[in-house]
Amino acid sequence: MDLNAVRTFVVATDEGQLQEAGVELGISQQAVSKRIAALEKELGVRLFTRTARGIQLTADGQAFLPHARALLDAADRAVAAVRPGVRPLRVDVLGRRSACAALVQEFHRQHPEFELEVVTLPNGTAATAAVRAGEVDAAFCGQQSPPPEGVRTMRVDNEPLHLLVGLGHELAAATELRPEDLVGQRIWIPGIVPGAEWGAYYEELAAAFDLSIDAEGPNFGTEHMLDRIADTPSLATFFGTVIRLPRAEDLRLIPVRDPTPVYPHSLIWRADNHHPGLAELRRHLDEHWRSSRREDVWTASWAA
Repeated sequence: MDLNAVRTFVVATDEGQLQEAGVELGISQQAVSKRIAALEKELGVRLFTRTARGIQLTADGQAFLPHARALLDAADRAVAAVRPGVRPLRVDVLGRRSACAALVQEFHRQHPEFELEVVTLPNGTAATAAVRAGEVDAAFCGQQSPPPEGVRTMRVDNEPLHLLVGLGHELAAATELRPEDLVGQRIWIPGIVPGAEWGAYYEELAAAFDLSIDAEGPNFGTEHMLDRIADTPSLATFFGTVIRLPRAEDLRLIPVRDPTPVYPHSLIWRADNHHPGLAELRRHLDEHWRSSRREDVWTASWAA
């Protein structure tokens, strides 16, 4: 059904005259008549009768009118849902407790005028596919060089990773550690998927400092991992510094220095995405990157 004809029918009904409907729509009276005639032909009924004062709805026109209004409302909502600046900015953050989520939260505090929808996709591959398909406006991933065709990327954060242990761990009393102090420790990173960006990162980190990374078991989430670390004196893990610890009284987060391992976060987006919120998010993240860069860090060669 031609929505222009439906809209013309509704406007003509509201105005009561074809000439006035043409003025409202910016078309000629003849064009108004043609649109309504085409709609009547499609429906197989007469919608108006002419009177000395203009036009009047027939019984069929009265029956069709509420449905025509509903049809136009639905069409307007559909357009608004995908119009940049009207629909929410949709961003993938890797995890609700991640450093990426903290960056987006700070952006929202500074720019509440942009409505946000935050999602958590399982990995960088899924996030990249969602960006390319237009399902999300932007996603946080590991460094991608070169990025896929049509996708842009920018480095936004080096997330420091420190050692997290329970109070019974032999290193729990340390105030800071160096990577060589971790040799021989069982560092548990559950759920690493071969070929995934996290797996590649920890594989290179282990090789660089002769560390033992244990990927045993599935990843049941942050709370489960923290419970295991707190209750198992032989386990340790790497953990970001900006994430709130649910069991802080049972855990110790110990800085790792000389150098500090950092995980490289990048933002990716489609080059043809013109959502104004995306442009502002990129400016916000660029300012963060410029102000937070630090020396004496280690990161994977593919992101250095």
